Amino acid sequence: MSEKPVNYKLAVQAIKSAILSSQYEAAKSVNREQLSLYYGIGRYVSLNSRERDWGTGAIEAISEQLQKELPGLRGFSVRNIKNMRTFYEEWSLFLNRQPLAADLRASKNQVDIDYSSLLTINRQPMAADLSIDEFLGISFSHHIEIITKVKTIDERIFYIHQAFINRWSKYMLRDRLRAGDFHHQGQMPNNFAQTLPDSRDALKAIAMFKDEYLLDFINVEPLGERDKDIDERIVENGIVSNIKQFIMTFGQDFSFIGNQYRLETHGHEMFIDLLFFNRELNALVAVELKAGAFKPVYLGQLNIYLQTLDDFVRKPHENPSIGIVLCKDADKSFVEYAVRDYTKPMGVATYHTKEDMPERFRKALPDVDELKKLL
Repeated sequence: MSEKPVNYKLAVQAIKSAILSSQYEAAKSVNREQLSLYYGIGRYVSLNSRERDWGTGAIEAISEQLQKELPGLRGFSVRNIKNMRTFYEEWSLFLNRQPLAADLRASKNQVDIDYSSLLTINRQPMAADLSIDEFLGISFSHHIEIITKVKTIDERIFYIHQAFINRWSKYMLRDRLRAGDFHHQGQMPNNFAQTLPDSRDALKAIAMFKDEYLLDFINVEPLGERDKDIDERIVENGIVSNIKQFIMTFGQDFSFIGNQYRLETHGHEMFIDLLFFNRELNALVAVELKAGAFKPVYLGQLNIYLQTLDDFVRKPHENPSIGIVLCKDADKSFVEYAVRDYTKPMGVATYHTKEDMPERFRKALPDVDELKKLL
């Protein structure tokens, strides 16, 4: 009896998938334990350094002694221990303390730090729109970035949620904090409420797009010294070359379909600068890049693009296509007036590149080519 041939590729993929899934779950568990440990240590250090008799230099001495007794120990530098203290002090006022026993239990001969504090919280720790899973789902480095740069609870919740669902790296989070995403959400002038048939989809679209995007990953020459069409193509090429960074800046659930996407109707050719599909909105999203200030004529151009997309490209189960004009400058009140009577869902946002930043900030950024060499 001949043996049935084994599909090794499928077997490898199945095992690989199981391993990666297991590693991901293990990593999540490790992160939760680490955050809880750091929170407990932070409380211990806070109580002793702020309220009790630890003198100056105590944290430095503790860090040095830990390195001697546990060679190779990482994460317990003076700076990081102070970060643990900050982590505890910043969040202890908001975390639900009721289910916790004493975090610190002292006896004559030893001090026991309870490092299961955060893991015992089963309810919403601070607000209805943030779960404890999200709070424990981002790294300690992420938390430190947020609490040192953001002071209001609503803004912190926003960045924790975004970092968790988008799986931002620490550096991507830092970029989003610097761009001020929280202050630009839902601010883009648009007509979504009037043109999208489902009010829930309209609210999603309003919340998804920002009024301003920082495209500092595009290292272009100063614009405005040549023909505007050339300027727009330079920005477009910069985005396409860095499409992953652009999508992460633009929002979640975007898939890139193409640039200079060709449309044809009634014997006329048209080309959309950038075309995406968004899974959350279940809609095509056309982006038109403009190197100068907003002009009402741009909406007319975008309107015909959206009409053609809906007639010849959009699938029956998809929502109406959405259009975004991305330009260098725009008067919001004028845009809101100009866009209100169009029947296709459209909005206008502005963008800034590295060259638009003040010189002192540009100098502080690493040179892209030098960074590539170092990496």
